[in-house]
Amino acid sequence: MDHMASGNGLSASQGGYRLASKDTTLLSGEQAAYRFTVTGPDGKPLTDFAVDQTKRMHFYAIRSDLTGFQHVHPTMAADGTWSADLSTLTPGSWRMFASFTPNTGTGKGDDFVLSRTVAVSGNAVKTPLPAPATSTQADGYTVTVRGEPMAGMAHPLTVSIAKAGKPVTDLEPYLDTYAHLTAFHEGDAAFAHLHPTTKVSGDNGGPDLSFHAELPTSGNWRLFLQFQTGGKLHTAALTLRVG
Repeated sequence: MDHMASGNGLSASQGGYRLASKDTTLLSGEQAAYRFTVTGPDGKPLTDFAVDQTKRMHFYAIRSDLTGFQHVHPTMAADGTWSADLSTLTPGSWRMFASFTPNTGTGKGDDFVLSRTVAVSGNAVKTPLPAPATSTQADGYTVTVRGEPMAGMAHPLTVSIAKAGKPVTDLEPYLDTYAHLTAFHEGDAAFAHLHPTTKVSGDNGGPDLSFHAELPTSGNWRLFLQFQTGGKLHTAALTLRVG
């Protein structure tokens, strides 16, 4: 089941739960493993997590200029240490987000998004955020977003996917949905997960997908849409202006 996480994810602690990691720096230009634990209100590493969208932990890495987006599903050792295998990172400041639901303790059933920053070695070159747009291209697909959300208000968004000018109708389920949509706010990289409302039934999703959007802050948000066709995962990104 897809839940609504509280908060903007910009803190390492919330409700007695804390994201802890000794990895404060990572090397650029090579794959890296980010290791972390989630401690509970008792100060001990949490090892019992509920499954949400087929995974016990969703992990996101995003650079401060909102480039380099990665969404991975780390593995946990018996002692509660998680390891997130990341692709090559470019130099700069990155924020690492852990999204999870405790399956025990005082926070059982509640959704948390916690984060820490990591410095990646090298000369950082900032990439300007692309201007707001209603459509973007990814792997030959055209992704179009319709809707005009207002800050702090629930608002529907519709995403349409086409290829070569024709509507796509062969989307495959990915994490119990036809598309996974994540947003980050320009300036502070605040996190928001936009929740799908389209029912999943077989490998025939599309072309139109509905989402429940509740973006707390006005300004530019960078949206990352992940969808799957033919067993391949595609990631499309665009900038959405929120009034």
